[in-house]
Amino acid sequence: MVQLEHLTAPVDAVVARMRALDAALPPRDGVAVFNRVYLAVTEEIDRRLDSGEFPDPRAATALDVRFAERYLAAVDAVAADRRPPACWRPLFQFRRHPGVRPLQFALAGINAHIGHDLALAVVDACHTLGCEPADLEDEFDRVGDLLVSLEERIREDLMPGPDLFQIADPLTHLLGSWSLERAREATWAAARALWVLRHCADVAEEFTERLDAAVGFAGRMLLTPLAD
Repeated sequence: MVQLEHLTAPVDAVVARMRALDAALPPRDGVAVFNRVYLAVTEEIDRRLDSGEFPDPRAATALDVRFAERYLAAVDAVAADRRPPACWRPLFQFRRHPGVRPLQFALAGINAHIGHDLALAVVDACHTLGCEPADLEDEFDRVGDLLVSLEERIREDLMPGPDLFQIADPLTHLLGSWSLERAREATWAAARALWVLRHCADVAEEFTERLDAAVGFAGRMLLTPLAD
């Protein structure tokens, strides 16, 4: 038990950071909307680590923590008046826009975190553990499966009801153009490519910048304001 507690302590630390953000941000703030979603994911991963559901808890912890740190670094950058990665800029820029719906905020955050941060987190975790991406594929898939199940619940909880029928059609059309499953597949391919490119710093940097910009563009589309 002592060993397991030692492994999950870093996860507990990022959960504490997200809970503090949840308490500090206005509920309707777009970052707060995503933070609640991601907090639920991280708490569930923490619970599964505690119950021994991950075959390799050390690898799962490393991936989960490196993943969360990317999001928290973006939050810290904005708090310090620095520019966050391009993938996160739309969410921070539109976080208080009255024409953007909660479901859009949630999925724009997931897009940034899965489409960009997760690929880099896989590489970070490989460096931490001294392994290769293939060694983390099971943990990657388990985290991805959890996100897919939560995305379905998020869409049900945040999709406008009959009282907002006038925006349901454009919202459904807009959000139907983005797929977590496709983003997850692209992320795994990007992580493997970045690992291969780790000895070619210039090419790896350019690849990362282009990935960041492309994910940011998709996020901007997801946050298209919709008329009441």
